[in-house]
Amino acid sequence: MTLEHDHSEDGIRARLAEDSRPNYLRDWVYGGIDGAVTTFAIVAGVVGAALSTKVILILGLANLLADGFSMAASNYSGTKTEVDDMRRLREVERKHIRMAPDGERQEIRQILRNKGLDGAALEQAVHAITSNEETWVNTMLVEEYGVAPVIRDPLWSALATFAAFVLCGAVPLLAYLTPLDDPFTVSLVMTAAVFLAIGTAKSVWSLQPWWRSGIETLVIGMAAAGMAYAVGYLLRGIG
Repeated sequence: MTLEHDHSEDGIRARLAEDSRPNYLRDWVYGGIDGAVTTFAIVAGVVGAALSTKVILILGLANLLADGFSMAASNYSGTKTEVDDMRRLREVERKHIRMAPDGERQEIRQILRNKGLDGAALEQAVHAITSNEETWVNTMLVEEYGVAPVIRDPLWSALATFAAFVLCGAVPLLAYLTPLDDPFTVSLVMTAAVFLAIGTAKSVWSLQPWWRSGIETLVIGMAAAGMAYAVGYLLRGIG
């Protein structure tokens, strides 16, 4: 049986150093799915309303830029809020350690006791953690507030979301840039392939089999597109 990690001393050291880096997978998946969903929803809605290809391209491109930027800006603000909150809590703990070290030490003691440590082992662990302020603060961030000491960079989160949104969101429009007899069917197939690809890719970080993750993402995306098509079809006679 093959293990997922190397358990040699050097392998463990390298893996732990790598795991401390922020992971932007969430931003890529979030942006990619939303980009494909919203752009194809526009395509489906316009086709359902029996409007022209020119309308599809105008609305689709506007969506790619405006909605993509909006999502990136929102993700930036949300992630920056997490970073700011983490920094605030870090300063709170530094102040408490300076002004009430015994109380903070007792908090560490109770945290470790709840994890099963007792007696000499407990006191040794308390001493080891509280001997280094950075370790002390990081422990309190995780155990008291549930905040990870390593948080994604807001700018990189925004860029990852925007890039994924534009790349995946452009796919439904490609069929309308070529002289095809039935660009909607081609756009549908290409968009479905994007959903399957995103779902399959994210299964690498999941216990789900690739096909289930792919189908789940495909169903979500096609459901959104189906609703947009239905709305466009029902309202096609207005105006």
